[in-house]
Amino acid sequence: MSASAVFILDVKGKPLISRNYKGDVAMSKIEHFMPLLVQREEEGALAPLLSHGQVHFLWIKHSNLYLVATTSKNANASLVYSFLYKTIEVFCEYFKELEEESIRDNFVIVYELLDELMDFGFPQTTDSKILQEYITQQSNKLETGKSRVPPTVTNAVSWRSEGIKYKKNEVFIDVIESVNLLVNANGSVLLSEIVGTIKLKVFLSGMPELRLGLNDRVLFELTGLSGSKNKSVELEDVKFHQCVRLSRFDNDRTISFIPPDGDFELMSYRLSTQGGKEYLMRAHFGLPSVEKEEVEGRPPIGVKFEIPYFTVSGIQVRYMKIIEKSGYQALPWVRYITQSGDYQLRTS
Repeated sequence: MSASAVFILDVKGKPLISRNYKGDVAMSKIEHFMPLLVQREEEGALAPLLSHGQVHFLWIKHSNLYLVATTSKNANASLVYSFLYKTIEVFCEYFKELEEESIRDNFVIVYELLDELMDFGFPQTTDSKILQEYITQQSNKLETGKSRVPPTVTNAVSWRSEGIKYKKNEVFIDVIESVNLLVNANGSVLLSEIVGTIKLKVFLSGMPELRLGLNDRVLFELTGLSGSKNKSVELEDVKFHQCVRLSRFDNDRTISFIPPDGDFELMSYRLSTQGGKEYLMRAHFGLPSVEKEEVEGRPPIGVKFEIPYFTVSGIQVRYMKIIEKSGYQALPWVRYITQSGDYQLRTS
Protein backbone atom coordinates (compact mmCIF):
# COMPACT_ATOMS: atom_id res chain seq x y z
CA MET A 1 0.00 0.00 0.00
CA SER A 2 1.05 3.62 -0.47
CA ALA A 3 -0.18 7.08 0.56
CA SER A 4 -3.79 7.96 1.36
CA ALA A 5 -3.27 11.72 1.05
CA VAL A 6 -0.46 14.24 0.62
CA PHE A 7 -0.31 17.63 2.38
CA ILE A 8 1.96 20.64 1.97
CA LEU A 9 2.10 22.60 5.24
CA ASP A 10 3.68 25.90 6.17
CA VAL A 11 6.27 26.16 8.92
CA LYS A 12 3.52 26.43 11.56
CA GLY A 13 1.77 23.31 10.33
CA LYS A 14 -1.09 25.05 8.53
CA PRO A 15 -2.13 23.22 5.34
CA LEU A 16 -1.40 25.21 2.18
CA ILE A 17 -2.67 22.60 -0.25
CA SER A 18 -3.53 18.92 -0.13
CA ARG A 19 -4.68 16.05 -2.31
CA ASN A 20 -6.87 13.18 -1.08
CA TYR A 21 -6.05 10.11 -3.16
CA LYS A 22 -7.95 7.29 -1.45
CA GLY A 23 -10.43 8.75 1.02
CA ASP A 24 -9.73 6.16 3.72
CA VAL A 25 -8.13 8.65 6.14
CA ALA A 26 -10.03 11.76 7.26
CA MET A 27 -8.32 14.91 6.02
CA SER A 28 -8.84 16.48 9.46
CA LYS A 29 -6.31 14.04 10.92
CA ILE A 30 -3.51 16.33 9.71
CA GLU A 31 -4.35 18.61 12.67
CA HIS A 32 -2.55 16.12 14.93
CA PHE A 33 0.71 16.24 12.95
CA MET A 34 2.29 19.48 14.18
CA PRO A 35 1.48 19.02 17.91
CA LEU A 36 2.86 15.49 17.67
CA LEU A 37 6.02 16.71 15.91
CA VAL A 38 6.62 19.43 18.54
CA GLN A 39 6.05 16.96 21.36
CA ARG A 40 8.48 14.43 19.92
CA GLU A 41 11.04 17.15 19.26
CA GLU A 42 10.87 18.30 22.90
CA GLU A 43 11.27 14.70 24.05
CA GLY A 44 14.29 14.23 21.79
CA ALA A 45 12.51 11.37 20.02
CA LEU A 46 11.76 12.98 16.66
CA ALA A 47 11.44 10.45 13.82
CA PRO A 48 10.57 10.65 10.11
CA LEU A 49 7.45 8.59 10.82
CA LEU A 50 4.94 9.75 13.43
CA SER A 51 1.78 7.93 14.46
CA HIS A 52 -1.47 9.07 16.05
CA GLY A 53 -3.83 6.20 16.73
CA GLN A 54 -4.31 4.31 13.48
CA VAL A 55 -2.95 7.14 11.31
CA HIS A 56 0.70 7.35 10.29
CA PHE A 57 2.42 10.55 9.13
CA LEU A 58 5.43 10.16 6.82
CA TRP A 59 7.05 13.57 6.47
CA ILE A 60 10.02 15.53 5.21
CA LYS A 61 10.94 19.21 5.57
CA HIS A 62 12.11 21.41 2.71
CA SER A 63 12.90 25.09 3.25
CA ASN A 64 9.93 26.47 5.21
CA LEU A 65 7.55 23.70 4.15
CA TYR A 66 6.52 20.27 5.42
CA LEU A 67 5.48 17.59 2.94
CA VAL A 68 3.38 14.99 4.74
CA ALA A 69 1.83 11.76 3.48
CA THR A 70 -0.83 10.04 5.57
CA THR A 71 -1.78 6.37 5.63
CA SER A 72 -3.64 3.98 7.90
CA LYS A 73 -2.23 0.84 6.31
CA ASN A 74 1.14 -0.85 6.32
CA ALA A 75 2.51 1.40 3.59
CA ASN A 76 5.73 0.93 1.66
CA ALA A 77 7.65 3.65 3.51
CA SER A 78 10.62 3.77 1.13
CA LEU A 79 8.23 4.25 -1.82
CA VAL A 80 6.41 7.08 -0.03
CA TYR A 81 9.62 8.90 0.93
CA SER A 82 11.00 8.51 -2.60
CA PHE A 83 7.77 10.02 -3.89
CA LEU A 84 7.96 12.99 -1.52
CA TYR A 85 11.55 13.77 -2.55
CA LYS A 86 10.62 13.35 -6.21
CA THR A 87 7.72 15.77 -5.69
CA ILE A 88 10.16 18.36 -4.34
CA GLU A 89 12.39 17.79 -7.36
CA VAL A 90 9.48 18.32 -9.78
CA PHE A 91 8.30 21.46 -7.99
CA CYS A 92 11.84 22.88 -8.08
CA GLU A 93 11.97 22.23 -11.84
CA TYR A 94 8.79 24.29 -12.21
CA PHE A 95 9.31 27.06 -9.68
CA LYS A 96 13.13 27.14 -9.29
CA GLU A 97 12.75 27.74 -5.55
CA LEU A 98 10.26 25.72 -3.50
CA GLU A 99 8.94 27.68 -0.55
CA GLU A 100 5.62 28.88 0.85
CA GLU A 101 5.39 31.82 -1.54
CA SER A 102 5.90 29.69 -4.65
CA ILE A 103 3.10 27.35 -3.50
CA ARG A 104 0.69 30.25 -2.85
CA ASP A 105 1.51 31.84 -6.22
CA ASN A 106 0.92 28.61 -8.17
CA PHE A 107 -2.02 26.84 -6.52
CA VAL A 108 -3.55 25.68 -9.81
CA ILE A 109 -0.31 24.25 -11.17
CA VAL A 110 0.57 22.60 -7.85
CA TYR A 111 -2.81 20.90 -7.66
CA GLU A 112 -2.55 19.72 -11.28
CA LEU A 113 0.89 18.31 -10.55
CA LEU A 114 -0.30 16.51 -7.42
CA ASP A 115 -3.10 15.05 -9.52
CA GLU A 116 -0.66 13.69 -12.11
CA LEU A 117 2.17 12.64 -9.80
CA MET A 118 0.07 10.10 -7.91
CA ASP A 119 -3.04 8.05 -8.67
CA PHE A 120 -5.03 6.26 -5.94
CA GLY A 121 -2.03 6.47 -3.64
CA PHE A 122 0.58 5.15 -6.05
CA PRO A 123 3.23 7.20 -7.92
CA GLN A 124 2.33 7.74 -11.55
CA THR A 125 4.07 10.25 -13.85
CA THR A 126 7.05 11.71 -11.97
CA ASP A 127 9.29 12.82 -14.83
CA SER A 128 9.28 16.64 -14.94
CA LYS A 129 10.14 16.71 -18.65
CA ILE A 130 7.02 14.70 -19.46
CA LEU A 131 4.85 16.71 -17.09
CA GLN A 132 6.00 19.96 -18.67
CA GLU A 133 4.57 18.82 -21.99
CA TYR A 134 1.00 19.31 -20.77
CA ILE A 135 1.19 21.16 -17.43
CA THR A 136 2.77 24.54 -18.09
CA GLN A 137 3.16 27.67 -16.02
CA GLN A 138 0.67 29.34 -18.35
CA SER A 139 -1.98 26.75 -17.53
CA ASN A 140 -3.82 28.80 -14.88
CA LYS A 141 -6.76 29.06 -17.27
CA LEU A 142 -8.30 25.68 -18.07
CA GLU A 143 -9.61 25.25 -21.60
CA THR A 144 -12.24 22.58 -22.21
CA GLY A 145 -12.24 20.52 -25.36
CA LYS A 146 -8.58 21.21 -26.11
CA SER A 147 -6.90 18.96 -23.57
CA ARG A 148 -4.70 16.27 -25.03
CA VAL A 149 -2.87 13.61 -23.10
CA PRO A 150 0.68 13.31 -24.47
CA PRO A 151 1.51 9.86 -25.84
CA THR A 152 4.31 9.61 -23.27
CA VAL A 153 1.71 9.23 -20.51
CA THR A 154 0.05 6.23 -22.15
CA ASN A 155 3.24 4.70 -23.53
CA ALA A 156 5.17 1.98 -21.78
CA VAL A 157 8.09 4.40 -22.15
CA SER A 158 6.63 7.30 -20.16
CA TRP A 159 9.99 9.04 -19.70
CA ARG A 160 10.65 9.68 -23.40
CA SER A 161 8.58 11.49 -26.02
CA GLU A 162 8.09 10.22 -29.55
CA GLY A 163 9.27 12.09 -32.61
CA ILE A 164 12.56 13.40 -31.18
CA LYS A 165 14.99 14.37 -33.95
CA TYR A 166 18.60 15.55 -33.97
CA LYS A 167 20.86 16.41 -36.89
CA LYS A 168 23.80 14.93 -35.00
CA ASN A 169 23.20 11.90 -32.79
CA GLU A 170 25.50 11.75 -29.76
CA VAL A 171 25.71 10.27 -26.27
CA PHE A 172 27.99 11.68 -23.57
CA ILE A 173 28.80 9.43 -20.60
CA ASP A 174 30.27 10.77 -17.37
CA VAL A 175 31.60 8.26 -14.85
CA ILE A 176 32.07 10.25 -11.64
CA GLU A 177 33.46 8.78 -8.43
CA SER A 178 33.61 10.55 -5.08
CA VAL A 179 36.04 9.31 -2.45
CA ASN A 180 34.89 9.47 1.17
CA LEU A 181 37.75 9.06 3.65
CA LEU A 182 38.25 9.61 7.35
CA VAL A 183 41.76 9.23 8.80
CA ASN A 184 42.60 9.71 12.48
CA ALA A 185 45.63 11.55 13.83
CA ASN A 186 47.66 8.32 13.92
CA GLY A 187 47.16 7.71 10.22
CA SER A 188 44.67 4.86 10.64
CA VAL A 189 41.80 4.75 8.16
CA LEU A 190 38.45 4.87 9.97
CA LEU A 191 36.23 5.12 6.89
CA SER A 192 36.98 4.48 3.24
CA GLU A 193 34.41 4.19 0.48
CA ILE A 194 33.80 5.13 -3.13
CA VAL A 195 30.43 6.48 -4.25
CA GLY A 196 30.00 6.48 -8.01
CA THR A 197 27.44 7.73 -10.51
CA ILE A 198 27.10 7.26 -14.24
CA LYS A 199 25.41 10.25 -15.86
CA LEU A 200 24.31 10.48 -19.47
CA LYS A 201 23.60 13.37 -21.80
CA VAL A 202 21.55 11.93 -24.66
CA PHE A 203 20.99 13.60 -28.03
CA LEU A 204 19.49 10.73 -30.03
CA SER A 205 16.67 10.68 -32.56
CA GLY A 206 13.71 8.35 -32.43
CA MET A 207 13.25 5.68 -29.79
CA PRO A 208 16.70 4.06 -29.47
CA GLU A 209 17.64 1.15 -27.25
CA LEU A 210 21.01 1.42 -25.52
CA ARG A 211 23.09 -1.35 -24.03
CA LEU A 212 25.88 -0.44 -21.67
CA GLY A 213 28.67 -2.84 -20.77
CA LEU A 214 30.91 -2.37 -17.72
CA ASN A 215 33.79 -4.40 -16.34
CA ASP A 216 31.40 -5.84 -13.78
CA ARG A 217 32.88 -8.78 -11.84
CA VAL A 218 29.62 -10.73 -11.75
CA LEU A 219 29.27 -10.31 -15.52
CA PHE A 220 32.82 -11.51 -16.06
CA GLU A 221 32.11 -14.60 -13.96
CA LEU A 222 28.93 -15.33 -15.93
CA THR A 223 30.72 -15.01 -19.27
CA GLY A 224 33.89 -16.83 -18.23
CA LEU A 225 36.14 -13.76 -18.35
CA SER A 226 36.97 -13.76 -14.62
CA GLY A 227 40.23 -15.59 -15.17
CA SER A 228 41.39 -13.30 -17.96
CA LYS A 229 43.64 -10.27 -17.74
CA ASN A 230 40.62 -7.98 -17.76
CA LYS A 231 40.27 -6.07 -14.50
CA SER A 232 36.81 -6.33 -12.99
CA VAL A 233 35.00 -4.36 -10.30
CA GLU A 234 32.47 -5.68 -7.79
CA LEU A 235 29.71 -3.10 -7.51
CA GLU A 236 27.61 -2.70 -4.37
CA ASP A 237 24.29 -0.93 -3.66
CA VAL A 238 23.56 -0.46 -7.36
CA LYS A 239 20.57 1.80 -8.07
CA PHE A 240 19.18 2.39 -11.57
CA HIS A 241 17.01 4.97 -13.30
CA GLN A 242 13.50 3.69 -14.00
CA CYS A 243 14.34 3.28 -17.70
CA VAL A 244 16.66 0.29 -17.06
CA ARG A 245 15.18 -3.16 -17.62
CA LEU A 246 15.84 -4.68 -14.22
CA SER A 247 14.78 -8.20 -15.23
CA ARG A 248 17.41 -8.19 -17.98
CA PHE A 249 20.07 -6.99 -15.55
CA ASP A 250 19.13 -9.66 -13.00
CA ASN A 251 19.36 -12.38 -15.66
CA ASP A 252 22.59 -11.57 -17.48
CA ARG A 253 23.85 -8.25 -15.99
CA THR A 254 23.13 -6.38 -19.23
CA ILE A 255 22.23 -2.72 -18.67
CA SER A 256 19.58 -2.28 -21.35
CA PHE A 257 17.35 0.80 -21.59
CA ILE A 258 15.50 3.34 -23.71
CA PRO A 259 16.91 6.63 -22.39
CA PRO A 260 15.17 9.89 -21.53
CA ASP A 261 16.11 12.82 -23.71
CA GLY A 262 18.83 15.10 -22.37
CA ASP A 263 20.55 14.82 -18.97
CA PHE A 264 19.81 12.09 -16.44
CA GLU A 265 21.53 9.83 -13.93
CA LEU A 266 21.56 6.27 -15.25
CA MET A 267 22.88 4.55 -12.14
CA SER A 268 24.75 4.91 -8.87
CA TYR A 269 26.90 2.44 -6.96
CA ARG A 270 29.13 2.13 -3.93
CA LEU A 271 32.36 0.28 -3.10
CA SER A 272 33.49 -0.10 0.49
CA THR A 273 36.72 -1.94 -0.29
CA GLN A 274 40.12 -0.30 0.24
CA GLY A 275 41.59 1.53 -2.76
CA GLY A 276 44.85 -0.41 -2.34
CA LYS A 277 47.11 2.48 -3.38
CA GLU A 278 48.89 5.09 -1.33
CA TYR A 279 50.15 8.45 -2.58
CA LEU A 280 52.34 11.07 -0.93
CA MET A 281 51.20 14.66 -1.00
CA ARG A 282 53.16 17.66 0.22
CA ALA A 283 51.16 20.72 1.08
CA HIS A 284 51.48 24.03 2.93
CA PHE A 285 48.60 25.15 5.13
CA GLY A 286 48.07 28.71 6.26
CA LEU A 287 46.58 28.54 9.76
CA PRO A 288 45.19 31.48 11.75
CA SER A 289 47.08 32.49 14.86
CA VAL A 290 45.45 31.54 18.15
CA GLU A 291 46.23 32.65 21.68
CA LYS A 292 45.38 29.31 23.29
CA GLU A 293 44.39 25.82 22.28
CA GLU A 294 40.67 25.30 21.82
CA VAL A 295 39.07 22.99 24.38
CA GLU A 296 37.63 20.73 21.71
CA GLY A 297 40.96 20.45 19.89
CA ARG A 298 41.92 21.24 16.35
CA PRO A 299 39.29 20.67 13.63
CA PRO A 300 39.94 18.06 10.94
CA ILE A 301 41.51 19.07 7.65
CA GLY A 302 39.13 18.80 4.72
CA VAL A 303 40.72 17.95 1.40
CA LYS A 304 39.19 18.80 -1.97
CA PHE A 305 40.54 17.51 -5.28
CA GLU A 306 39.51 16.42 -8.76
CA ILE A 307 41.38 13.98 -10.99
CA PRO A 308 40.26 13.79 -14.64
CA TYR A 309 40.52 10.67 -16.83
CA PHE A 310 40.73 8.39 -13.78
CA THR A 311 38.52 6.27 -11.52
CA VAL A 312 39.74 4.94 -8.19
CA SER A 313 37.67 1.76 -8.47
CA GLY A 314 38.95 0.96 -11.94
CA ILE A 315 35.44 0.83 -13.43
CA GLN A 316 35.40 1.11 -17.22
CA VAL A 317 32.80 1.44 -19.93
CA ARG A 318 33.56 -1.55 -22.17
CA TYR A 319 30.95 -0.74 -24.78
CA MET A 320 27.82 1.26 -25.53
CA LYS A 321 25.60 -0.18 -28.25
CA ILE A 322 22.96 2.10 -29.78
CA ILE A 323 20.15 0.37 -31.67
CA GLU A 324 17.47 2.36 -33.52
CA LYS A 325 15.15 1.18 -36.29
CA SER A 326 16.34 3.86 -38.73
CA GLY A 327 19.86 2.48 -38.43
CA TYR A 328 21.71 5.74 -37.83
CA GLN A 329 25.23 5.72 -36.41
CA ALA A 330 26.05 7.44 -33.13
CA LEU A 331 29.29 7.35 -31.20
CA PRO A 332 29.38 7.61 -27.40
CA TRP A 333 31.85 9.91 -25.64
CA VAL A 334 33.12 8.74 -22.25
CA ARG A 335 34.70 10.87 -19.52
CA TYR A 336 36.06 9.64 -16.17
CA ILE A 337 36.39 11.87 -13.10
CA THR A 338 37.50 11.15 -9.54
CA GLN A 339 36.78 13.82 -6.95
CA SER A 340 36.82 14.28 -3.23
CA GLY A 341 33.67 13.57 -1.30
CA ASP A 342 33.71 13.78 2.48
CA TYR A 343 37.52 13.58 2.73
CA GLN A 344 38.82 14.45 6.19
CA LEU A 345 42.10 14.08 8.06
CA ARG A 346 41.91 14.40 11.81
CA THR A 347 44.74 16.26 13.49
CA SER A 348 43.96 15.48 17.12
